[in-house]
Order: sequence, then C-alpha cells, then structure tokens
Amino acid sequence: MLDINLIRTDAAKVALALSKRLDNVDLAPVLELDKKRRALIVEADALKMKKNAASAGVKKLDPAAQQAVFAEMKEISARVKAIDTEAAAVEAELNALMEGLPNLPADDVVAGGKENNAVLREWGKKPEFAFEPKDHLALCKELALIDYERGVKLGGTGFWVYRDLGARLEWGLLNLFVETHLANGYSFTLPPHILNYECGYTAGQFPKFKDDVFLLAGAPDKTQFLLPTAETALISLHRDEILKEEELPKKYFAYSPCYRKEAGGYGSNERGMIRGHQFNKVELIQFAKPEDSPAVFDEMVGHVEAVMQKLGLHYRLVKLAAKDCSASMARTYDIEVWIPSMKCYKEVSSVSNAHDYQARRGSMRFKRAATGKNELLHTLNGSCLATSRLFPAILEQFQQADGTVTLPEALRKYVGTDKLTI
Repeated sequence: MLDINLIRTDAAKVALALSKRLDNVDLAPVLELDKKRRALIVEADALKMKKNAASAGVKKLDPAAQQAVFAEMKEISARVKAIDTEAAAVEAELNALMEGLPNLPADDVVAGGKENNAVLREWGKKPEFAFEPKDHLALCKELALIDYERGVKLGGTGFWVYRDLGARLEWGLLNLFVETHLANGYSFTLPPHILNYECGYTAGQFPKFKDDVFLLAGAPDKTQFLLPTAETALISLHRDEILKEEELPKKYFAYSPCYRKEAGGYGSNERGMIRGHQFNKVELIQFAKPEDSPAVFDEMVGHVEAVMQKLGLHYRLVKLAAKDCSASMARTYDIEVWIPSMKCYKEVSSVSNAHDYQARRGSMRFKRAATGKNELLHTLNGSCLATSRLFPAILEQFQQADGTVTLPEALRKYVGTDKLTI
C-alpha cells in the first residue's frame, strides 16, 4: 500500500510515477476522501473535548443548569456517534481506493509494458545441434520421465506425474537449491500450504487478485486459499512485528508446491510443463533496511544467476518495464531460460523489490537503533527456482543424438546418474 502522507503532500509526483504503469491516474477521489475523513475526525474530537469540559464542571451547577448540560451532552454524544459512523464509512471507501493502487515503480524503471523490457545480459550460448532435436514432450515420453496422460486422469488438464528418473531429476533440482541457499545464509522454512486472507492481503494479491487463487470454502472473513507461491507465506512471517535493527537483513527460503488457478494454454509455447496448475518452486525472501535494499536486490539476483550457471543453462537477465512488474513490486528482474524447441526464452525466476509497499500492508517494521523510532521494512523476493521450466530446458539444451540427455554435473550426485536414458 502507498503512503497516504506522500499522496497528500505530493500528489503530482505520485501520479507521475503511477502513470508509468497505469493508463489513467486520478488521485482526486483519494484526496477528497482523505480530506473528508480528517475533517470528520477534527469535528468529532472537538465535540468530545466540549463534552469532557462540560462534564468536568457540571457538579458545580444548580439542578436546572445541570439538566440543560445533560441534554446538551446527550446531543453531543449522538452527534459524535453519527460522525464516527460516517468517518468509518469514509475510511472504508478510502482504504478500498488505496488498496487498489499499485506500487510506485523505482525511479529508473521505464514506463510501458513488455515492449520496453530491457535485456541486461546473456550467459552461455544457445545450443546448436548436428541432428534434429526433439522437444521436451517427446523426450519426457521416450525417457519415461513424465506421465502426462495419468496426470490428467488424476487431476485434470494442467497436471502431470513425475516418474522414476523424472522424479529423481525434479527432486535433485530441489536438493541443489536447498544446499545452495543454506550455503548463502538463508534460513530453511517449510510453510503451510493453506493460508489465511491476511497473507494474501499483505503480499498485495488480495483483494484485487483474489480470484486468481484456489479459494477454500469458509466464511468471507475467514477466507483460506492454497498458496500460489511460498512468497505469499514468507512475506507474512513478520506481519505485525517490530524487528531489531541488528537482526536485519532477515533471509529465508522455502520449498513448496505452487497452486495456480490460471489455465494451461494450448498453444505451442504452453505445452507440457511450461504452464500448469501445480508446480514446484524454491523461493527466496529478505527483510531489509530501506537503505540496504538495493544491494540486497543485487545480491539476490546474483544468487539466482549462480544457480543457473551451475546448471550450465543458457539464459538472459531482463529488467522489466513498469507495466510488466506485478502490482506490489517497485522493481523486477526476470531470469529467462532458452527453450530450443520453442525458439524463445521462458521466465524461470523473478527477483523483485517491493520497497515498503508490503510492509505497510502488513505493519512490518524495525526499530532504528540511533533514533529509537520504528520504520517500515523493505521486502524482497526471488524465485530460485521454479522447476517446471528448468526441467524442459535441461532436457532440450542437453539432449544428445542418441536420444539420451546429459545431466549438468551439479545435479549428478542428487539424481544418481550422469545421463537420462531408457
């Protein structure tokens, strides 16, 4: 959530920043409701002071005068109650508008959508084949790695079953990520897969994107859902808490399946494991001081790239334009892996800095040692990594003419073999 004080004091600056990611920006309703809310609070406070002053002196009055004061106090109480009711309604309307506003893009994030994304660098070379390469669907079937038909039988479209070496490769990737992130100083966390509404709200996904998740039955104020990413859980670990400055940065990572309501596509670029309703991912989260978050962001990008380089996969790093960043994020870099059969890159990781947007929604603060004051944290997240697109990339980039797949050396000890073969 944005800072209402910033909108109040420099609405033009906020509107200019939001125009990078919104076609139409009108902060006038926000300012009008904020002005009305503050005016009602001032009026109610003045009436309460008047009532308190009258109450303090009523004992000194004669009975007739007391009755007049009591009558006035009753009128004041009724008016205060009416004002409080009106102020609550105005505040709810104001909050609804504020909740709908996305984060302000970082100053150096350019306006526009995907057309303005910038490739910052590439690593490795696109594989070249002296034979007719196969796509990952064919490789998965021929090597008996994935059972798509039984996945659909068990869960419907958008689900699959890992089998034998396929299951070992999937788990080997997760083992590599866990070992790497432990070495990088992150705390290993296994969060619940069923989350409450407050988790979705703090992450910035609710209420606007509530329909994108798998909601579970329950009362509206007790909404629970299947986590779409471990970020949604981890970001609320310190909700409504005040951390000590010396504790920062806090570094967590979690493994979880991710449950997405989005439907798998039927086009050539959405086949197989590229998009589904359930996939595995390891997520990185850091809670940092505002002045440290740019360096923390770079550190997290480095952690993701290091894993990609361990795997030897050709990829590129892309800086997203404002409209391509998710609503909660001020800055996002995507790591995109090359899928040879599709002749395109697919996102396997997004590293983002939310600045204080999520912290304000979740009341997550730290006490500044030098001043003793509480300040909002900066929250950062990065997937490292989603396996459902790494798996196809490994199969396609490292396939051999005889139909086998040579495994990256970093995975061999986890999978128990140096190649995938029948």
